[in-house]
Amino acid sequence: MTDRASREAFRPDSKLLEHVREVANCYSASCVFADVQQRGGVMHSSLKPIFRAKAVGPAVTVKLSAGDLQDPLLALHAAKPGDVIVVDAGGETETSVFGGLMGSLFKNCGVQGAVIDGACRDTDELRDIGFVVFSKAVTARGTHTMFSGRKSDVQVNVPVQCGGVVVNPGDVIIADEIGITVVPAANLESVLSAAREQAQREEATRQRIKQGKTFEELLEEFGRI
Repeated sequence: MTDRASREAFRPDSKLLEHVREVANCYSASCVFADVQQRGGVMHSSLKPIFRAKAVGPAVTVKLSAGDLQDPLLALHAAKPGDVIVVDAGGETETSVFGGLMGSLFKNCGVQGAVIDGACRDTDELRDIGFVVFSKAVTARGTHTMFSGRKSDVQVNVPVQCGGVVVNPGDVIIADEIGITVVPAANLESVLSAAREQAQREEATRQRIKQGKTFEELLEEFGRI
C-alpha cells in the first residue's frame, strides 16, 4: 500500500456477513456460491489450501509489484476480525510472499485466512497455528521485507486480480478445500438468498437419497440433482 491508499475497505453489513457464514457452513460452500452466480466468480484451480480449512469473509486486497515482490504486511493496518487477505502477487510461484510469522500477526488481528495469487512458505507453522493460506505454490525462497523502507510499490484496498478474478475491497470470499469463489459486494444480498435456497435444496436432496429415493423421484420433487 502506498501511504496514500485507503486503509478502510468497504465491508458489507455485519448481519449480512453473519448470514453468509451460516449458509457457508453447508457442504461444498464454494460450489454453492459459484452455482448461483451462473458458475461465475471462481478463481483458478491452481490456488489450493495448504491444509483443509475454510475462510469466509470480506476481502482486504493487496497488490504487489510483479517482478520485485515484497510482503503484504502493511495490510495489517487495514485488517479487521473476519477479513480475508487477498494478495495479487502476479502469479509468481518461485518467491514466497507469506509465511508463518506473518500468519501469526494476521491471526492476532482476527483475520480468517489469506488467498495469494503466488506462493507461500512455512506451511508447517501456518498449519500448527491454524491460519489457512490458499496459494498457487509453496517454496522455501522468501522475499525481502517492505520495512526496509520501500513501501511505494505495495497497494492495499485497491482492485486486484487473483486467480483470474477481479476482486474489489469488500467483496466476499468463500474459500474451502474445493475452491475459491468471489461474491461482489454489490450482489451479496441476492447471491446470499439464492445460495441459501440451493444449500437447503441440496440438503433436502441428500436426505431423500439416504431414504432410498430414486433418481426419477428426486427429479420429480426437485427438478434437478
